[in-house]
Amino acid sequence: MDKNERVILIVEDDEGLQSQLKWHFDDFDTTIVTAGDRESALAAVRQYEPNVVIQDLGLPPDPEGVSEGFRCLSDILTLAGFVKVIILTGKGERENALKAIELGAFDFYTKPIDTQELDHVVGRAFHVAELEQENRQKKTAPGSTGNLITNHPDMLRIHRLVEKIAPADVTCTFIGESGTGKEVLAQTLHKLSDRAEKPFVAINCAAIPENLMESELFGHEKGAFTGADKTRPGRIEVASKGTLFLDEIGDMPLPLQAKLLRFLQERCIERVGGRNTIEVDVRVVCATNKNLEVMVKEGTFREDLFYRISEVVVDIPPLRQRDGDKALLARHFLKKYAVDRYARVTGFSNEAISALEHYTWPGNVREMENKVKKAIILAEGKIIQSHDLGLAAENEEMSTLNLRDVRQEAEKKAVMQALSISNNNVTAAAKYLGITRPTLYDMLKKYALTVDN
Repeated sequence: MDKNERVILIVEDDEGLQSQLKWHFDDFDTTIVTAGDRESALAAVRQYEPNVVIQDLGLPPDPEGVSEGFRCLSDILTLAGFVKVIILTGKGERENALKAIELGAFDFYTKPIDTQELDHVVGRAFHVAELEQENRQKKTAPGSTGNLITNHPDMLRIHRLVEKIAPADVTCTFIGESGTGKEVLAQTLHKLSDRAEKPFVAINCAAIPENLMESELFGHEKGAFTGADKTRPGRIEVASKGTLFLDEIGDMPLPLQAKLLRFLQERCIERVGGRNTIEVDVRVVCATNKNLEVMVKEGTFREDLFYRISEVVVDIPPLRQRDGDKALLARHFLKKYAVDRYARVTGFSNEAISALEHYTWPGNVREMENKVKKAIILAEGKIIQSHDLGLAAENEEMSTLNLRDVRQEAEKKAVMQALSISNNNVTAAAKYLGITRPTLYDMLKKYALTVDN
């Protein structure tokens, strides 16, 4: 990364130390961002994507303890797994420092601050971050899975499955809603296979009229039908030695399903109007947004073809179920399209990130890509706002991710429900909740509730 791409986030509630560090690192030719607590630190990570974070463990509302600091560290690494976090600790806190390393911190530094020593730690953090970035960029070359952008466990499992089956010539079918990235995964499968240097040929079975589909797949001889003025090889032949991707195979007409099945079994084709048998060595990968098992029961999809193309079936979750991937993908598309004329656009506001996270994305990743491209053009400043994305600003703040707030809200609702069920009988309500009466009274006081309201 260039020096002007370097970003340091300083998470420190001591304003004097925060100012000292900010003033010192200004000489690094880096962008310096500061935060005084966990929530503002997470907001800064979302907006500025720092390469290095310098974080104190003692943060409000528990500046004398370390619990909030550990929560902050964990949340930052969950949000941005590649960031290098340097923990600041006091003397005699080696145990806390080692625990921070176990949680994923890059390194720790003991106060009081010696800026020259800290410079070496920060410089090393940037060096490691740059090496890792170069390594990730190399993985985007052919033969890698670098075009799959995700941090979600289910997608990472799919990622590993694709890596495992790529060397084998099994017929694979990707199932998922429109726009979830089925073709991206098919291309990844091809690039990781022994056929990577050969053609990847895609055909959308729903986009070609039924009377032309057979010719598109198998080709035709000259004079086979009106307008066939020359011999033309089909997509299967064009994909020879490579990969044939049959998108939306659920829309393939039944008569053609029988011919496709025969090809998959015999690996031979006959062009329309031809009599010669042509052997073709090609790997077939399919995709659909339909439930093929239901279609088999309804008689709209051949059962024998279903089993033939289902040697390996991969279910791809929709974007709305991929927590954490929305902001990640949005930033990926921002970097991809905010070039040249629109290079001034550098990030998303907190409001925009919140809108991205709460929107249901019926069009999945494809819709995300289109909205970000439009927002880059419409943005009036460096930061994309929710209205640039065409999304309504959410009333629910990002702080709803705060586990303490979520737990307290759940406790309050449970108490209110128990009192309602027990007709405001405290003893009965405590039994419902599995707690003692004094504990329930403490909770009533905590949440400003009364048995009358």
